[in-house]
Amino acid sequence: MSPRMLLTAGGLLLLVAVPFSQGPYGLYVLSLWLVFSMSAMGLNLTLGYAGQVSMAQAAFMGIGAYTSALLTMAGVHWLIAAPAAAALCFLVGLLLGYPALRVQHHFLAFVTLAFTTLVWLVLRNEEWLTGGNYGLAGVPRPTFGGVSTMPPMNFYYFTLAVFVLVAAGLYGIVRSPWGRAFRALRENPVRADSLGVDIRKITLLSFAIGGAIGGISGALLAPLVQFIDPSGFTLLISLKILLMVVVGGSGYFLGPLLGAGLVIVVPEYLRFAEGYYLMIFGALVVVLMIFCPSGLIGLGQRIAGSLKPKRVARADLKQGALL
Repeated sequence: MSPRMLLTAGGLLLLVAVPFSQGPYGLYVLSLWLVFSMSAMGLNLTLGYAGQVSMAQAAFMGIGAYTSALLTMAGVHWLIAAPAAAALCFLVGLLLGYPALRVQHHFLAFVTLAFTTLVWLVLRNEEWLTGGNYGLAGVPRPTFGGVSTMPPMNFYYFTLAVFVLVAAGLYGIVRSPWGRAFRALRENPVRADSLGVDIRKITLLSFAIGGAIGGISGALLAPLVQFIDPSGFTLLISLKILLMVVVGGSGYFLGPLLGAGLVIVVPEYLRFAEGYYLMIFGALVVVLMIFCPSGLIGLGQRIAGSLKPKRVARADLKQGALL
């Protein structure tokens, strides 16, 4: 078994075992971590792999959360509501990808920022559908074969199962020819186009697939909190998800998982510092970005590289080089 497979298996065992040491609030935080990890993975596909700057992930989460909540509150099972939410976000992502065909970099960031603001305004103002500022309360948690996910432990394992499925699907995508096309688009669009990559299709797919994953995470967030309102899907949330990708390591598959852990979980363990915990957390992020811009994954690779024994050149080869 390869070291990567051993590391993956060890990580899964840890995720399965760690809930037994947590109370209800700890299980809620862990579930929230997995939900935002999925959303950050979707953004990582768009930004880290395809190089398309997007600040719309909170909007996709909002669309997915409200779609799933409205359907499940109307009696539709989550297994139908969640794919419907993902499909809607996929279509919206395709439409959002069209501006990326004409504008890039900070101009594209402004376009996606405007889209997030537009979605937030719709969620706030269309009270007949979304409940406006009052939101939607009483979002049910799904039941599978008579087993309810209402208990925090059950819902955590349900979230973990969805996370594993989404991560496996994403891993298959990034390891496929599509994944290589995404990276080619990020590195040099002109060269990728000259090699036969359909730049138009790949750009649209990067937004669509990333948006669909954001929709799935939103469909999980709604039953987790059992209440949603527009304040949970603002530009600030998009910036938070962007921070997860950058801090964890943009373009690395497991980077968003680590970044979400740093953004969601670590502040909870700094609350002993009372009013200073956000200052401590902010200082840690600033120091990380200054000394290791490639994020936590890059930091780990740097440490691992420093621990590897350095190969010493043979003395006769040195002499030969001098001659």
